[in-house]
Amino acid sequence: MAATDFKDYYQILGVNKSATQEDIKKAFRKLARKYHPDVNQGNKEAEARFKEVNEAYEVLSDPEKRQKYDQFGQYWKQVGQGFPGGASGAGVDMNGFDFGQYSSFDDFINELLGRFAGGNRGGGQSYSYRTSTGGASGFGGFNDFGGFQDMGRNVAQDSEATITLSFAEAFNGVQKRFNLGNETIDVRIPAGAKPGSRLRVKGKGPAPASPLSQRRGDLYLVVELATHPFFKFDGDNLVCEVQITPDEAVLGATIEVPTPDGMVDVKIPAGVRGGQSLRLRGKGWRNRNGDRTDQLVKIAIATPKNISEQEREYYEKIRDIRTFNPRSNLQQFRL
Repeated sequence: MAATDFKDYYQILGVNKSATQEDIKKAFRKLARKYHPDVNQGNKEAEARFKEVNEAYEVLSDPEKRQKYDQFGQYWKQVGQGFPGGASGAGVDMNGFDFGQYSSFDDFINELLGRFAGGNRGGGQSYSYRTSTGGASGFGGFNDFGGFQDMGRNVAQDSEATITLSFAEAFNGVQKRFNLGNETIDVRIPAGAKPGSRLRVKGKGPAPASPLSQRRGDLYLVVELATHPFFKFDGDNLVCEVQITPDEAVLGATIEVPTPDGMVDVKIPAGVRGGQSLRLRGKGWRNRNGDRTDQLVKIAIATPKNISEQEREYYEKIRDIRTFNPRSNLQQFRL
């Protein structure tokens, strides 16, 4: 652990080093209520503070851990278990040792190993200290000296997984079963889940890395929706595209349009343009309050390719008598 990674547990809880156990407990309860995830939904900063507060309380509420923390500061975890048989058996006296002279735990270990190497009459073997990617520390080439395990990894860790739902499942809500290793859980997905929604399943995160902690983190499910052939999302609203014929566009019409609740009648105003959207209020997606957003119906004018002789005759008559020219303003444009 670098010096910059050191966490002042007293400062985190807002108490001084002479605080009693009752003072520590009161400070913890106050901060735990303030930063608890249940009252800070989706607030990552509050979630991180909650974990720090729990970590600080776990150490300072335990007299033995607190004593080691007070004596060894940022190195209390490593010193607490790193010397099988006791440091005194190796000829090193920890009492009154000034750990503050080292900028990191690696520096302390390297000097300590240097002392062992200097005391080795064989004098031909050197040892190195390394930190694994998993957060545990150990030694290479020095089998008689136990590795240091990072017991600080006892803070509950959260995990995240993606779940794909159909539009119907997300709109109406559904219960899904998940296999988490040797554990099977049933999760109720509430109605109105949208793409990107994060659902929290308390206490179903990964098992703690440290045997000292029995606390588990949370599992977060991120919702994805399978592609639907008709509906799409536009922000919180649903959007769809409906084709109409040229005569319906000119004269107006009443057509049927699908919604999540089924077919509804929609009035197409005369003279509607292609690309124009009609709003069906309260026919969109469910929200957390149980209300409904809107459904936007985008109009597309479909031009028929195959028409009968009579249809062609009437289209030609319309062309001959038509007074509307949508390109009349093009004459004004020049380079």
